[in-house]
This record gives sequence, C-alpha cells and structure tokens, in this order.
Amino acid sequence: MKKIISVVGARPNFIKIAPLYREFQKHKDQVQHLICHTGQHFDKKMSDIFFKELKLPIPDFYLGIGGGSHTEQTAKIMLSFEKIVIKEKPDLIIVVGDVNSTLACSLVAKKLSIPIAHVESGLRSFDREMPEEINRILTDVIADYLFVSEKSGLENLQNEGIAKEKIFFVGNIMIDSLVHFLSQTEESNILKELRIEKSDYILVTFHRPRNVDTKVYLAKLVKFLNNIAEKKKVVFPIHPRTKKNMKKFGFSFNDNVISIEPAGYIDFLTLLKNALLVITDSGGIQEETTYLGVQCITVRDNTERPSTVEIGTNQLIGTDLNKVEIAANEILSGKFKEGNIPELWDGKTAGRIVDIICNE
Repeated sequence: MKKIISVVGARPNFIKIAPLYREFQKHKDQVQHLICHTGQHFDKKMSDIFFKELKLPIPDFYLGIGGGSHTEQTAKIMLSFEKIVIKEKPDLIIVVGDVNSTLACSLVAKKLSIPIAHVESGLRSFDREMPEEINRILTDVIADYLFVSEKSGLENLQNEGIAKEKIFFVGNIMIDSLVHFLSQTEESNILKELRIEKSDYILVTFHRPRNVDTKVYLAKLVKFLNNIAEKKKVVFPIHPRTKKNMKKFGFSFNDNVISIEPAGYIDFLTLLKNALLVITDSGGIQEETTYLGVQCITVRDNTERPSTVEIGTNQLIGTDLNKVEIAANEILSGKFKEGNIPELWDGKTAGRIVDIICNE
C-alpha cells in the first residue's frame, strides 16, 4: 500500500484535486490518498463551499496558514508541512498549479527526498514579475513526474532541459471537473437571483494586484466597467481585496454593474457557461471559456495558456483598458472569435494521471 499526499491551497487547486480524489478512490487497494489543505485561501466563501460542492472530503491535514506576504506564506507552509511529511512518510507528494502552496510543499518534499508529481506542469508566461511564474519554474525543476496540460508545456519543459522520461502529456485536469459538474448548472438559480438572461450579460473577474490594488488602476477599471455596462449588464464576483479597495478609495459602480460575493463553483460555472462574453485577468478561466466556446478577453500582457488563444476563443488584449473596450464592443456587435477544444481536454485527465502513478 502506497501513501500519497495531495496538496491544495487555493480555489483552483480544489478544482484540480477533486478529479484525482475520485480516481484514487477506485484504487483503494493500492493507494492511501490523503489531502492536505494549507489554508492559503482561508475565506470560507473561497474555500469551504468549494470542498462541499466538489464533494471533497474534510482534509486529512489543515495547516491554517492564512494571509501574509509571499515570503511569509511560503515559509509558514514549509514549516508546518514538514512536520506532516516527517510523521506520515508518504511515498509521493502531488502538487497542482502555481500558487505558493505548490512551491512550498515541493521544496519540503525535495529536502526530505520524497518524489513530487506536478499537475499542470510546463506552463509559462515568460514574465518573471509574476509570483506564479517563479512558483511554476522552480516546482518543475525539482519535480519527478511532470503532468502537462497542453502542447506548449511540452515544448517549454524540453527547452529547459527537463528529462523526457519525467514528462507526461495527459491533458487539462480542470476540464475534468467542468465536464463532471456541468449538468448541475441546470439546477443553479444564480441567473434568476441576479435577474439576468442567458447570453445577455458580461461576466468579469479581476484579482491581480496590478489591476485592483492601486487607486490609479482601480479607477480606470471602474470607469471601464461602467462604460461597457451601458451596453450590456456586467456581473462582477468581487474579490474581498478588491471590495476593500473600492471602499477605501471611494469608488462605486453604476446600476448595470452587478457586484456579487465570490460565487461557489456550480454558480460560477453557470455564470461562465451562459455569458455572452467573459473579461478576466485569471488563468484558469481562459481554459474553461475555451472548452465551453464562450468569448473571452484576457486583460494581461501575456498568458501561460497560449492554446486558449491559438486554438480557443480567448483573445489576449493587454492591460490597456481602452483597447479592451474596443475588443469588447466588437464582440457585442457580433464579431465572434471561432475556437476549438485543445487535444486531451476531454474530462479523462485524472484517469491518465492515476494510471501512470499506479503503474510507475
């Protein structure tokens, strides 16, 4: 019997670990699968509801780390996680994505000579100002199993000199959750509650510090959202930090911008699936809109998910909100981008990963 610990810390991690949890349940005779929640996302609305909706069990370990600077958070996670690893002596640590928990737990595993599997490996924005990019690069350097979601990841890892025998092209595990739970969106009442109709609103998400943490940028964002809301209702699930800054700087939206609390997974998937357009600075949402065939504008200068632009419905416009507004207006006038679903984004990624782990 092998013991595996999967690490989660933030909402995107929960979505990616849920399919693995379901698959490992089929191999109980081979694997004892445990989940460690670092507590990096500690707000109940951003954590507990996701565990419940994704049907994840109560974590076997909860570190309760909370907020703090990147250094503080990483250090606290390492200190707490090390105690668990020393006590449990797992045969493998699974980390997903690119948050601080990913890197912190990988470093602990490596120092204690425990093999590491990195799910969603090889993604690169080539912008080392992004904390996530540093987390991705360093985790991939020390990982033993690198599970890749798209073709660009294969090229990036090979260019970085990672041994081919460590690299496995398995597809996008976030799509596994989307496929599994998509039918449940029919039971969501979120559209009725917000008094919006299918394909008649714009869904917006912004959380990156550049866009929401300074008065100058936040002022531009509020003006932009108020402008496009004159043409089509805007739904904005607002991050707690953004909400705090709105109040701090004295900003407000017009009546056509519907500002809501962070939504649960099913409600958010419902909003995503039925939007006419999604405008975001997120990473994972680019993938979900590509699978769903929903028009997406990414307000960033780079993306670590180029397949969503090259193959999917995503447009990488940059951070100039005037250009974003022009692109949004083109879509609102009916100029849609055609897109397809990238290879192996089929809802079966977790099965391929677990097969590899069990066979290896």
